[in-house]
Amino acid sequence: MADGNRHRRLDALLTPRTAAVLTVECQRGVVGPGGALPELAAAVRASGALDATARLVAAAHAAGATVVHAVAERRCDGRGSSRNARIFRAAERLPVLQVAGTPAVEVAEEIPVGAGDFVVRRLHGLSPVAGTGLDAVLRNLGVRTVVVTGVSANVAVPNAVFDVVNLGYEAVVPADAIAGVPQSYTADMLRHTLALVATVTTADEVIGSWERSGPGPGDSGQGH
Repeated sequence: MADGNRHRRLDALLTPRTAAVLTVECQRGVVGPGGALPELAAAVRASGALDATARLVAAAHAAGATVVHAVAERRCDGRGSSRNARIFRAAERLPVLQVAGTPAVEVAEEIPVGAGDFVVRRLHGLSPVAGTGLDAVLRNLGVRTVVVTGVSANVAVPNAVFDVVNLGYEAVVPADAIAGVPQSYTADMLRHTLALVATVTTADEVIGSWERSGPGPGDSGQGH
């Protein structure tokens, strides 16, 4: 009975026409080989989080849910980027810069990008939601639940979760589809922080909910 109740709650939250998957900084210059943050790239691959995110995106396409890829980038001259925290200043010294128009800011090749997906790019700040225009896009699409995936559990993922909750959306976090460093911190952050404001689940449970809902209308990857 408990599993049945959980499935019903997830199904209600994850109705495809009102749900969106948000991939956070799953870009080549962050999670790809030779990226700026090799420890994080290793963690997202070793944990299986990148694969889980890819499976979630594919399932969202099949079910007819919205998919948004959030990319962090900077101008080649750095203008407009934030410098008011140590993390921003450290990023300027990394061997790989997330410069607009370069391969570093392309979505990682493991993640299937549909023609109807949205790519939201930001030049400043820590969140893929605040100040990016994403809220208006989701509201125009009738989205009520945001499934947050990607990196990092240290900074951008919790920012995204807090922001969508503050904006009135339901947040769902598949624990196996996010990663940070060290990975033990990811588990603690999920248990002691994100579980207080979001529905923490797994990629398989989200995919199972969409499979129970049946296929989406037409080829969902081609447009919303």
